Amino acid sequence: MSTFEQTVSGIVNDLLDDYENEKSGEELRIFNHPDKEVIIDILGSLRKIIFPGYFRNRSIKVYTLKNNLSMLIEDVIFKLTKQITIVLDDGETDNSEVLDKAREISLAFIKRLRTIREYILTDVQAAFDGDPAAYSEDEIIYSYPGLFAILVNRIAHELFLLNVPIIPRMMTEYAHNETGIDIHPGATIGKYFFIDHGTGIVIGETTVIGNNVKIYQGVTLGALSTRGGQALKSKKRHPTIEDNVTIYSGASILGGNTVIGKDVVIGGNAFITHSVPDGAKVSVKNQELRFNYDASHPVERVNIEEDTSWFYII
Repeated sequence: MSTFEQTVSGIVNDLLDDYENEKSGEELRIFNHPDKEVIIDILGSLRKIIFPGYFRNRSIKVYTLKNNLSMLIEDVIFKLTKQITIVLDDGETDNSEVLDKAREISLAFIKRLRTIREYILTDVQAAFDGDPAAYSEDEIIYSYPGLFAILVNRIAHELFLLNVPIIPRMMTEYAHNETGIDIHPGATIGKYFFIDHGTGIVIGETTVIGNNVKIYQGVTLGALSTRGGQALKSKKRHPTIEDNVTIYSGASILGGNTVIGKDVVIGGNAFITHSVPDGAKVSVKNQELRFNYDASHPVERVNIEEDTSWFYII
């Protein structure tokens, strides 16, 4: 045996010993995990179900909506049941019981598709109404990363509510990777939700967002601290955003007791750890800026406190 082969063999044996000595003491289950590619495929099928006029199976030459819808739903139920069976399998419960439970969850989820579709269509409308750069709903559905992130979250949230482990987070992390928008599947989001631009947005697990809320890039709806670790599990750590709120770019709103009241406008780069009453406008006082300029063409000075249009700048 060559030196190279001996080195590789030694590394393999060391790793096998390490696997056997794991603290968990459980049998190593290398292949008993959900398949990421299948999860992504399920999301693709659900997207076709929710937007049938936009994302349909091009391989079907004779397009019948009812037949195609039936095939898609059956395919989702089959694949989702298999993946849920994997994540529910604790190695102790009878396999038939796990399968029955997974099938029950899959069917319960499918029954919620109409509600998911109802909500996401309001999100499309919110994007069109709220963005002067949007020329059509088609453009929003096909190209807006914010809408895609919201769609995936609405799907994942329903599975989260059905107590499905791992899979909801895999879905939202896929959307995070695709869009730069990080929404935990536990976050509760009302109708007419609009994410503009989107990159860098973080929305934590226990966030509650009302209806007709609009947020811009770089916004964080987060926790004040995670130093408590697992002791904080299931506790309200993230803010509540009530109806008709606009949050501009770079703002951070933190804490489970923080409530942003109705009709509030949060200016860019604001850092908020306390509740804000209904109707307030929150701004950050401008730093002093210095300009080098020709004295014959002075720069106009603007009082930020009196300028009512400042918060529309993104």
